[in-house]
Amino acid sequence: MLARIGIWCLRLLALLPLSCVRGLGSVLGLLLYVFVGSRRRIVMTNLALCFPDETLAQRRRWARACCVYFAQTLLDRAWLWHSKPDVVRRRLRLTGAVHDLQGGAPTVIFAPHFFGLDAAGAAVSQQINRPIASIYMPQRNKVADEWLRKGRMRFGDVRLFERKDGSLKSIVATLRAGGLLYLLPDMNYGRKDSVFVPFFGVNAATVPSLPRFARLGKAQVVPVTACLTKTGYDIEVHPAWTNYPTEDEVADTAYMNRWLEGIIATMPAQYYWVHKRFKTRPKGDKKKLY
Repeated sequence: MLARIGIWCLRLLALLPLSCVRGLGSVLGLLLYVFVGSRRRIVMTNLALCFPDETLAQRRRWARACCVYFAQTLLDRAWLWHSKPDVVRRRLRLTGAVHDLQGGAPTVIFAPHFFGLDAAGAAVSQQINRPIASIYMPQRNKVADEWLRKGRMRFGDVRLFERKDGSLKSIVATLRAGGLLYLLPDMNYGRKDSVFVPFFGVNAATVPSLPRFARLGKAQVVPVTACLTKTGYDIEVHPAWTNYPTEDEVADTAYMNRWLEGIIATMPAQYYWVHKRFKTRPKGDKKKLY
């Protein structure tokens, strides 16, 4: 019932001007920063590990902004998934090497976990006329899960595969048929199937799915990142990586992290620091970071 009420409220929120939605998100985010200490500590721990040379005051400013962006992008899903298509398109500015997503070349989109990842997904599915596959983690609440699925499949020809449903063959088939794979491999998914490679100088469990899918699908890798702005989102399509993947899956995964570090440095508060990125430690490392 609570999930249904929340979704109903978001449908109403979609009718408001963007400035009002963002204002509500700012208030919600500041409340989150002040009163949800457990999540604030996760953000601060991540920032301390990744930006040890920054002052504590700077990391606190980023942490506050991070909570605000988290709340704003949560509420932005109201208009992303419920406003009229022309309103959504007007607020999503797709820039950069867009031509690398067009045509028929099999393409893995590397979509890092910036808070605007759903905006980036909506922009690609609405503005690029190609079949898209993506992998997602089902929500425990069935109502919320259905809302999320419908939202992410709202535009274009999108198929969502659960992480554990053995859909590898279907995803690879989509790629080889000239489709897109919208892939988010930069979180901590546990020790299974992960390799430990540096992320801001700290060994982090990272799934090597980006080079793996690129190799299996004979696909190019095109990163797409989203930056929240006052008028919506700037979604940048970065040029396709050259000579990628190689024969070294671990080196390819480390390259992914190094590339991501450079983008995060340009907008550190918009990355998904609310996640326990370094929770899983290499064997023999007994240190608890959270």
